[in-house]
Amino acid sequence: MALKINRDICTSCGDCEPVCPTKSIKPFKGAYKIEADTCTECEGEHDEPQCLKVCMEDGCIEYID
Repeated sequence: MALKINRDICTSCGDCEPVCPTKSIKPFKGAYKIEADTCTECEGEHDEPQCLKVCMEDGCIEYID
């Protein structure tokens, strides 16, 4: 599983990018996106995804199958 950023909700604050241990979060067309191929949901490094922890917008970052 991986995470994705809802571009309609993302405010482009950039808080999520530096906390991603796999560098899977990148700027994309005025917002941010998560590279599903490299996103590990922080498993093995943290108890919870760090991007979810720092994001201030409800529903901005969500799980995908």
